[in-house]
This record gives sequence, C-alpha cells and structure tokens, in this order.
Amino acid sequence: MTDIQWESWSNQAVTVCGIVYFLALLAHSAQWAGLRKLPADQTPSTGQVATFGRFGVLLTVLAVAAHGVGLVARGMAADPNRVPWGNMYEFTLSATFVAALAYLLLYRKYSLSWMSPWLVGFVFVILMMDVLWLHEPVAPLTESLNSSPWLVIHVVSAVLATGVFSLGGLVSILFLVKARAEARDAARVAVPARELVGTGGAGSDADAGSTAAPQRGIVARIPSSDSLDRLAYRLHAFAFPVWTFAVLISGPIWAHQAWSRYWGWDPKEVWAFITWVVYAAYLHARATAGWKGRNASIVALVGLGTLMFNFIGINYFFGGSSQHSYAAPEQAVHGPAVAGESLSADSAGPVQGPLLR
Repeated sequence: MTDIQWESWSNQAVTVCGIVYFLALLAHSAQWAGLRKLPADQTPSTGQVATFGRFGVLLTVLAVAAHGVGLVARGMAADPNRVPWGNMYEFTLSATFVAALAYLLLYRKYSLSWMSPWLVGFVFVILMMDVLWLHEPVAPLTESLNSSPWLVIHVVSAVLATGVFSLGGLVSILFLVKARAEARDAARVAVPARELVGTGGAGSDADAGSTAAPQRGIVARIPSSDSLDRLAYRLHAFAFPVWTFAVLISGPIWAHQAWSRYWGWDPKEVWAFITWVVYAAYLHARATAGWKGRNASIVALVGLGTLMFNFIGINYFFGGSSQHSYAAPEQAVHGPAVAGESLSADSAGPVQGPLLR
C-alpha cells in the first residue's frame, strides 16, 4: 500500500472509531436511563437494561480496536515509517487510546461498569476535538528527532502516563461529585432524626422507613467516595513512576544524545517538571500526611491541569519561544519532546505546534 492509502486508512479508522464510541455512549445512556428507575443496589443481569450494558461494552471494544488500527496506519503512512506521535493530533490520538484501553483492561478487576458512560463520553469528546482542531497531514520527523530509539521510549512512557493520569483525573472528579451527594444525603437523614428526638419518637416507623428508602439515580450508582478515592490513588500511583521515567530519565537521555545537553529549562520542560512536582506532592501527602478525600482530589486535579497546560497551553502561549515548537529540518532544533509537542517536519515551511499554524 502507498503512504496515501495508509493515511486514508488511518483517517477512515479514526472516523469509524468515533462513530462506534458514540454508539457505545448511546447504549450506555439507554442502560442508565433504565437503571434510574431501579434502586441503586439492584443491577439486573438479564433483560433489556443488561443487554444495553453488554452491547455498550462490546461497542467500546470494537471502537478501541478501530482506534488502534488508526494509530498503526498513521505510523505506516509516514515515509519512512515511524511511531504515530509526531504532533499534537497524534499524541492526543494515542493518549485517548491508552485511556480507553486501560478502562477495558481494568473493567472486570475493579467492576468499572459504573464508569462506562463517563469514560466513553470523555474519550469521544476529546477525540472529536482532536480531529476537528488538531488534525495535520502525515509528515516525516526531522533527522535529529528520528536519530535515537530513546525518542520512542520517551514518548511511549509520556503517552502511557498521560492516559492513566487522565483516567485518574476523571475518577477524582467523580469522587467530588459523589462526596457532595453523600454529604447532602447525610444532612437529609440528620434532620428527620432530630425531629424524631424532639417529638418523642412519634411516627418513627414511617419516618425511619422514608429515610432508609433505597437511593435512585445516576450518582447513586457511582461507588462510594472511599472506593473512588482508593481507585484514584492507585491510578496515580501507577502513572507517576512512568511519568518520572518519561520526564526525568528517558527525555534527558534522548536530549543529550541528540543535542549534547540533558536539560534546557524550556517552557515545556519546566511545566513537565511542575506536573511531576504536583503529582509527587499528591502521593507524598497521601502516604505521610494522611491526606485523603476532597483535599487529595483537588491536588490531583491541579496536577491534571498542569498536565493539560503542558500539553496544549505551552504550544499556544509560548510557541514562539519554546524550543519544542519545532522548525523546519534545515533550522536548528534544541530540545527534547515532552508530552505532546509537534515533532513532524514539513519541507514546505516551518512546523510549529498545531495550535499555532
């Protein structure tokens, strides 16, 4: 197959996976619409509601498979063939694939059926933004960027960490939503209890039955805030050493091989380090100060914010001064790739971050 055919295959596969993600979202939405009528402690294993749930998972598996085909075809479309993360479009494509794949791999172990509509909706929205705003034609890497296997090692670890950090951020958001709902429910139960004490227990049976009524609705089906807090911690604890390897080990090694320097204090390098510090503070606080719950989730979301700013904001606000907005092959390139920079070269003119083109 020619490079043009491979690129066409990639574009078509990404289109297909977007459509299938949307269908999976519809299936899970139909499932949860039916579950809203049932108490939160009841999840039918047969019937229409269960069928919608299984169909949604099956569609998600197919979407992830098409997503992976799109990534592989994207790399095969370049001449010479390369890894499919040469610019922000490809990096986002890879990170969303990792997030969706991690969800499927952990689905049974952690019973993540409650996460299905949230995760699929998140991946679908980010993927559509990627296609509409960040898409670029396939282009080869500059010679200096394609000269060391450490580029592949560095970016693979950055993509993996970004995908899992994003999944952990989603769980942290759901924790805040669930914790607020639990606090509101506890306040509702406390008021009738005080009234019962004041009336000497009159009507206590009826009131107790009303306060003990099973909860319904979407938020009620999300696991307890304690469970979400533990899951978020495990995801961040897995992603942090991978990010450490990407930012502080493989990136500097590759930079030294390519440009004879380990660190240049480029804006993207600085914000990658800031992201590392925030997540290190999150894990340190959890391990030593006993920070859990709301405070820990807020720190985790601050880390996700610095990660997203490093990915998009640096290219948007510092594109002219950042060494990671790579120029054409004949111009000098000075810095290592960290989490989402534009790596491709275009002989027709300068190549900068996709948001600057």
